[in-house]
Amino acid sequence: MDEAVKRAVFCLLLASANLAAAQALQDPTRPPASMLAGQGGGDLAAGAPVNRAPQLQSVLIARQPGGRHVAVIDGETVRLGDSFRGARVARIEQNEVELVRGRTRQVLKLNAAPATHGGAIERVRDNTKDRE
Repeated sequence: MDEAVKRAVFCLLLASANLAAAQALQDPTRPPASMLAGQGGGDLAAGAPVNRAPQLQSVLIARQPGGRHVAVIDGETVRLGDSFRGARVARIEQNEVELVRGRTRQVLKLNAAPATHGGAIERVRDNTKDRE
């Protein structure tokens, strides 16, 4: 009877190990949820469209003249002349991509984060000298 109990426990341990290994892995390259949901940070349903400007994520330009120019906008790879959400990719530079939709031009800049202080550097005055 001890042998039957040992086998049962062994089978349970083996089954639980298989269940633990079957957990879904997270994609380490997936952007944080705050980026996917825009800057609002609110609870949005998965896959719900977010109204925000397209974001330039990467630019690859070949070193040799006439080499390929590739950009990644919102996870979609585009080349010069391709269409992205109804706009044509007119220009790909090292740090920016220009999209043209009719007469409207939109320039996407790489790493263009909104300025929190208006781009100005704030000086802090040291008042300890005044107290002496």
